Amino acid sequence: MFIGHFAPAFAAAALGERSPKLDTLFIAAQLVDWGFFSLALIGVEKMRVEPGATAMVPFDLYHMPYTHSLAGCAAWAIGFALIVTLWQRNASGGLIAGAVVMSHWVLDWLTHAPDLTLAGSPPAYGLGLWDWPLIAMPLEIGITLAAFFFYLGRTRGPVGQPLILLAALLALQGFNWFAPHPAEAGAFLYLQALVAFGVLTALAWWVGENRQRIRRGGLAARSA
Repeated sequence: MFIGHFAPAFAAAALGERSPKLDTLFIAAQLVDWGFFSLALIGVEKMRVEPGATAMVPFDLYHMPYTHSLAGCAAWAIGFALIVTLWQRNASGGLIAGAVVMSHWVLDWLTHAPDLTLAGSPPAYGLGLWDWPLIAMPLEIGITLAAFFFYLGRTRGPVGQPLILLAALLALQGFNWFAPHPAEAGAFLYLQALVAFGVLTALAWWVGENRQRIRRGGLAARSA
């Protein structure tokens, strides 16, 4: 799953005044992938291109105990929750950010072939929807659009910036699905992913700076 990971970020950003800003939640949504591709660059976690690994994605994610095990993801979630709590002096916001980090494992469980562990060792888990494109593709687009429009409905401000962010998300997802896959995994692929996450986070910051949450009664509230 790629842009579907940002669905919890949109939803969480619209929950209330204590929610972190959208850019913080975009980081939370893909934090374990930030970690994975960074660790892959230095050879700590590993993947390889294996045609036919799944119908949609030819990647064998065969060693990622520190980011994509349930325990590893929980550690990233707790760490990020503490950072947000201390940085923003907002314990509720920290809990929300941590929950968004944890959502990554759940959403990956839906789409991945069995490569997600509980603590880095077998057994591995994954429902494998990447082998069922007619289910996986509408699911990913559907949850992203639902969360995006939920966010728009709970905030006020210009619609141009959010639409640009949505267009960027859909364009990158289209590239992910339909562009030729690399022949091998390596630094270029890992850096490409990190740059994509960075661009989307920058756009999310731009959106968050120009939209306000709607309080009960219809008033707009500045993001904390």
